[in-house]
Amino acid sequence: MAEHLKGIGEEPLEGIGGWLWLVALGIVASPLRIIFLIFPLYSEIFKDGSWEILTSSGTEAYHPMWAPIILAEMTINAALVLTWIFVGFLFFLKKAIFPKFYICILLFTLVFIIIDAMAVKIIFPNDPIFDPDTTKELVRTLVACLIWIPYILISKRVQATFVKKL
Repeated sequence: MAEHLKGIGEEPLEGIGGWLWLVALGIVASPLRIIFLIFPLYSEIFKDGSWEILTSSGTEAYHPMWAPIILAEMTINAALVLTWIFVGFLFFLKKAIFPKFYICILLFTLVFIIIDAMAVKIIFPNDPIFDPDTTKELVRTLVACLIWIPYILISKRVQATFVKKL
């Protein structure tokens, strides 16, 4: 099937190999990263009383947007964990739909970072829209998009590997 996708004296460019190993690493690491870095932050907000301080009118830190922003972040990050796990299944089962899902989750993550930063800007209008941590995440995600989206779209290995129907 992939005979036309190999060079002279080379193995066919199908299967998880080459640069796809880095894609696999990112797919496995992404949900774990969210679980171990982001979820403890939410847990702490509820344990240390920050939720009450941020969401109760009359407190100094109160803003009516805190509750919707925090709840939206929690929901979206939980959905991202589940989506990354689903993308992982598509990847390792070599499903034809994988490239589209992978590109979508990368782009969604990029857009989510920007929208989340804009939402927090409503609460802190005098602060820069991108603090150092947000800038780091934005750049990391943008670089991932700039590297992996073109690779997924033009790679002969990707075209030859992800062929199984759902």
